[in-house]
Amino acid sequence: MKLFDYARSARAADAVRLVAGHPGGAFIGGGTELTNLMKDGVLAPDLVVDVSTLALADVGMRRGRLHIGATARMSDVADHPVVREQFPVLSEALMASASPQVRNRATIGGNLMQRTRCWYYRDIGSPCNKREPGSGCPAIEGQNRWHAIHGGSDHCIAVHPSDLAVALTALDATVLTLGPDGRRSIPVEDFYRLPGTTPDRETALRHGELITGVDIPEGGPAAGSRYLKLRDRASFEFAVVSVAAALTRTEGVVTDVRLAFGGIATRPWRSKGAEAALSGRPLTRATITAAGKALVEHAQPREHNAFKVELVQRALTDILEDLGGRA
Repeated sequence: MKLFDYARSARAADAVRLVAGHPGGAFIGGGTELTNLMKDGVLAPDLVVDVSTLALADVGMRRGRLHIGATARMSDVADHPVVREQFPVLSEALMASASPQVRNRATIGGNLMQRTRCWYYRDIGSPCNKREPGSGCPAIEGQNRWHAIHGGSDHCIAVHPSDLAVALTALDATVLTLGPDGRRSIPVEDFYRLPGTTPDRETALRHGELITGVDIPEGGPAAGSRYLKLRDRASFEFAVVSVAAALTRTEGVVTDVRLAFGGIATRPWRSKGAEAALSGRPLTRATITAAGKALVEHAQPREHNAFKVELVQRALTDILEDLGGRA
């Protein structure tokens, strides 16, 4: 591991100033992600600023929105009564993440900033455009079982790993930040970038900009929401595919629906086509099937991940039937 300086600040503004003043500076919260990447030689910041003690761990309702502070622990948020009762998809996504030990340590902000589990990215002996722009993407022609069928480019097909981010996408959440130029509110759908020609730039954050929290609107389909995660083993495993579904029905007709997917795309994937296939219609086998077809209409599977096309449709069917769909 490369030597680095360490600092801790009691104020968010001071932490932002420290990182913004160092081109190689980075924030650290729970440390469950950054420290591993540093040990593996994938990342090598010259300054690490600890934000874990900042007063940003509050969770609760504020003016019709659920506010979650960036330094709140994943386990605390998952078990919060308001989250469990009014935003079940969020609680379920968090509980499906990592292991109890990691959830007790990892922060909400850190989870949103976690990096891909692509083995080419994490193996410093392999080329990777995320790690070294211009070096290539061996996953495109290599072992790509875990990789994206949506949102990829000729430069990267790595899958985004966060379960939490998928749930937040289905809930129309907003990411709150503090940077050198002040505060920003970024819709979660705009927070994550498609790889395009610059896969090393994964989010809309500017250097030195710190996530301070997340806001989620109250009401709508949030209370009628679920998260389904399919993985190779029962715990401490990332999604092969996942679905976050939030919907409202009135007299049997879908009046509001939001669908987001993990494990299939380079960022949390919102399918407006699948939503349109359900909106204004009863939740029947026919409409569910139509939604699945719309979801994968423009999929670009590779040699080893073509099975995801059918698997994600089956996952969508399962969760929608669980939410009240009928054959």
